Amino acid sequence: MFLAGLASALGGALLGRPARPPAPPARSVDPWEVVRAQFAVDPEVVHLAAMLIASHPAPVREAIARHRRGLDEDPARYVLDNDTPLRLAVVRAAGRYFGVDPACVALTDSTTQGLSVLYRGLPLGEGDEILTTTHDHYATWFNLDLVASRRGVAVRRVSLYDDPAQASADEMAERLLLAIGPRTRLVALTWVHSDSGLKLPLRRIADGVREANRDRAPSERILLCVDGVHGFGVDDEDMASLGCDFFVAGCHKWLYGPRGTGVVYAAKPALWEGMTPLVPPFGVKNTPGLYHSPGGFHAFEHRWALSEAFALHERIGKARVAERIHALARQLKEGLAAMPRIRLHTPLDPALSAGIVAFHVEGASAQEVVDRLRDEGFVLTRAPYGLRCVRANPSLLNTEEEIERTLRALHRFGG
Repeated sequence: MFLAGLASALGGALLGRPARPPAPPARSVDPWEVVRAQFAVDPEVVHLAAMLIASHPAPVREAIARHRRGLDEDPARYVLDNDTPLRLAVVRAAGRYFGVDPACVALTDSTTQGLSVLYRGLPLGEGDEILTTTHDHYATWFNLDLVASRRGVAVRRVSLYDDPAQASADEMAERLLLAIGPRTRLVALTWVHSDSGLKLPLRRIADGVREANRDRAPSERILLCVDGVHGFGVDDEDMASLGCDFFVAGCHKWLYGPRGTGVVYAAKPALWEGMTPLVPPFGVKNTPGLYHSPGGFHAFEHRWALSEAFALHERIGKARVAERIHALARQLKEGLAAMPRIRLHTPLDPALSAGIVAFHVEGASAQEVVDRLRDEGFVLTRAPYGLRCVRANPSLLNTEEEIERTLRALHRFGG
């Protein structure tokens, strides 16, 4: 039923001839072939780098092409007629996907830009403290340090674990919550750490932050802000289930959105009040999220096509997406864990991991492993910070057979 329904929903959306045509229904045993057929990726390559940048699926490609034709034929009129309604359509789609009021959604060009919109726009001042961790990405700590240097805000970093593969939800939550002090106004976290693949227990942390806020005046309330890009488009969660106040993600990774798109979610529209727009906004003042979206001219055809990426995930089903990616990641992790010369950094526990699988190979540098496997037709990445290890990222583009081929190739390094 899943295959038939998905084929019906997606079949008419294909743009041109797919790189991987689906097998005839009578012979097909893989319901995910319908999804893979939406992508024009090279079928001779095993693509395990979805965390970096995504291929556009057919509905997104078609929408970009349609808007590009309109812009080329009559650019001024097309922008004037379409920019406001299409931006509103995007925030409505984004709101449905993550369970928030569309007025809560700001549009950006990337996670990095979204973090800047958030952290440099919040009304923090002299004497306030930001609590973050030693495990966060450069884009987070750069913005936090800039806020600290310009506004007299203190930034304090805590370590949540000693070894990501052995980390526990209890230990991570306890270390963070014990570090909250009387001047803490902001907790800045990364949901899934891109150097190790470890996923934080955000709900448990959010409950602890809410408890810390119980006796605080509104002006002293702690905000929980999250870089969530490597769980967004992977896990079946929304703003309510995660419990954070702000959530930032790029949409051109696991969501397979147009390249150069991202979102910032607020849990409720009132959270945007008091924030300073980073770049002068263009219109839509009665929609707080869009009012705090960086203004100026953008790659309009990409931004407007973002609705199609959300719609594709909704048609497949967020729960099915999560189940599929976690199953492929589990297959890869268990295979790597059995190799004596490979050190797996990502927890085996699916509650503490998502789609990133990070590891080192004894006797070989991460770059050497990535380069050699690329020569053999496998695209992996190296973490550029933190553990600086090899990362393989199973996604909707992959099959169980491709994961087995990857394990056989890695066995020559670490078996």
